[in-house]
Amino acid sequence: MDLIDMARASGMAVLLDGRIGREEYQSVCGSLWALQQFADAVRQATADQNGNQKPAKKPRTTHRKRSAA
Repeated sequence: MDLIDMARASGMAVLLDGRIGREEYQSVCGSLWALQQFADAVRQATADQNGNQKPAKKPRTTHRKRSAA
């Protein structure tokens, strides 16, 4: 499972690719929707690796209005 590729496919952007010695660093950002897509993709990939071919259940999300400060 390549998390960076999954993040890109979910609509997130890789902001920084760097290498210090043998360590590689990437920063990603995106919308809340992209984060949810990424979480769903990770959940599905994990289920597929465990032999469970059922689609992952989508969590219920609640959208709350932000109060004016």
